[in-house]
Amino acid sequence: MRCNLLVLKVLLSVLSTEMMMTMVQGVCSRMCSCRGAVVNCGKRGLTAATLPSSFPPHTSELYLNDNHLTSLPNNLLDSLSSLRLAHLHGNPWSCDCGILYLRGWLLKQRNDALIRNVTCSSPAHLRGRLVVYLVEEEVLESCRYWMCDLALASQISLFIFIVVQALLLASVILFLRRFERLTREAQRTAAETFTAEDDAQSNEYVMLKDRSM
Repeated sequence: MRCNLLVLKVLLSVLSTEMMMTMVQGVCSRMCSCRGAVVNCGKRGLTAATLPSSFPPHTSELYLNDNHLTSLPNNLLDSLSSLRLAHLHGNPWSCDCGILYLRGWLLKQRNDALIRNVTCSSPAHLRGRLVVYLVEEEVLESCRYWMCDLALASQISLFIFIVVQALLLASVILFLRRFERLTREAQRTAAETFTAEDDAQSNEYVMLKDRSM
């Protein structure tokens, strides 16, 4: 009896372990591998487009190293209350507007090794600088250029849209004027035709009257 209970306990333990692993894998991105609370997305060739939008909430250690990441989406790591260590080195971080979230997150960390390994790859004048020690004005300067470019592109697009709309309106106006002119010509032609027919009928009537006399 005791032997049976022991076997049953072992089976239940194995089943519960498998269920826990299944639950972990259920929330683990297919781009990463998960083992317990460790999520490994390192060396997977991840970019901003292929980076998972979330990680298991119980993640305590996260590997994002040696990918092609230039920035992290806002709030990506904020929900990971159990996160103790994140490996972010080996990525070509672009220190422009998009780096502000990562910089803010790094400022809250106490791990010096983590901070030292996250450096800028671009732009050229910031290459090699530690992201966490960037001066906010330096980053905002690149944002300003980006916003100017965006504003210029928006203005050009708006100008092109207005020009296209003006051309369409002019085309409609020309079409309506031409249609109106053709309508008037058709009405005049019809009126002239009716007048000629009336004159012909009148002349024929006069000729018949003269013959009868």
